[in-house]
Amino acid sequence: MKLDTLKFGLAGGIISALFAFVLALGSAFAGWGTGLVDSLASMYIGYKAGFVGGLIGALWAFVEGFISFYLLAWVYDYLQKEKSA
Repeated sequence: MKLDTLKFGLAGGIISALFAFVLALGSAFAGWGTGLVDSLASMYIGYKAGFVGGLIGALWAFVEGFISFYLLAWVYDYLQKEKSA
């Protein structure tokens, strides 16, 4: 079975972005996940608890998630090709 690398990357990017955004909102309004937000802020420039920080973090997370999941699907497809050859 071959994966569609683009769709897999988009799915990973969307899920990662949603996670980062919800985490920023949860940290700002409920106080949970502040340590994780601080850790991610060391990688995602402009990411912090709150709406605007969540949008910035979501953008960074989308890019990172897209690249990571795209590469994961690409490696999977490559290994499947090697197995069937």
